[in-house]
Amino acid sequence: MSKKKAFALRIDPELLKAVEKWAADEFRSSNGQLEWIISKALKETKRFPKKKEFNED
Repeated sequence: MSKKKAFALRIDPELLKAVEKWAADEFRSSNGQLEWIISKALKETKRFPKKKEFNED
């Protein structure tokens, strides 16, 4: 299971309301929506970290 790191995020209240609405529309949590948005942006800009390949020797 992948580990997740918690951190505090300061965000404009109106921006957070928009994210919460979008998340509800897509049946996600606000946290899940933010992760999805960030992941999508990283992939689109080709900045998403590549997954490490594991050798099973």
